[in-house]
Amino acid sequence: MSKFLLPVISNPPGDPAERGDAARNRQKLLEIAAQIIAEGGVEALTMDRLAEQAGTGKGTIFRRFGSRSGLLETLLNHTEKAFQREWMFGPPPLGPGAEPRERLLAYGRAVIDRVAITGELQEAAREDAEHRFGVPAVQLHRMHLAMLLRAAGAESTGVDIQLLCYALLASLEPGLLRFQRRNNGIDAERQYEFWQYLVDRILNREAELS
Repeated sequence: MSKFLLPVISNPPGDPAERGDAARNRQKLLEIAAQIIAEGGVEALTMDRLAEQAGTGKGTIFRRFGSRSGLLETLLNHTEKAFQREWMFGPPPLGPGAEPRERLLAYGRAVIDRVAITGELQEAAREDAEHRFGVPAVQLHRMHLAMLLRAAGAESTGVDIQLLCYALLASLEPGLLRFQRRNNGIDAERQYEFWQYLVDRILNREAELS
């Protein structure tokens, strides 16, 4: 699989590139593709299977995405843009309007939950350090965490916010989360509990692991 350049959204919802039936059909195909991956992994997603489950011709899918690699890249970019919209413009607690701590907790929960659907794609797209931490979308996540940490008063503890953001992002790396689940039997709920523990310790709150 080629290395995907994760996107950064430039406009709020309501200004899609596609409209009408074309946009709805594209959305339907991507949702079905994501479900196939969630149930059987990336290898389970074939053009034949997608066409069968979507009730459309394989030629239609090839015309829309070009190839299986094009489909995978489109799916990853689609889910990344949707996630960015959720924490930029969506409802609280993930979106604006909640207290910084609640938004930090909601962000971690959302990242952890996404791994079940897009973790394998994300892991493949970030196979080297430059793509794991250097692409604009990842830097946008870092800036988001930095904003929330500063709003929550984390700087008052004297911590280096920039390094702290990288450490927090590393704890949410799709490859690490998937490894923990496959090899250590650590489920998503336990991963979220640890994220809450990290956030509360950083903000000098009382926190205990269950």
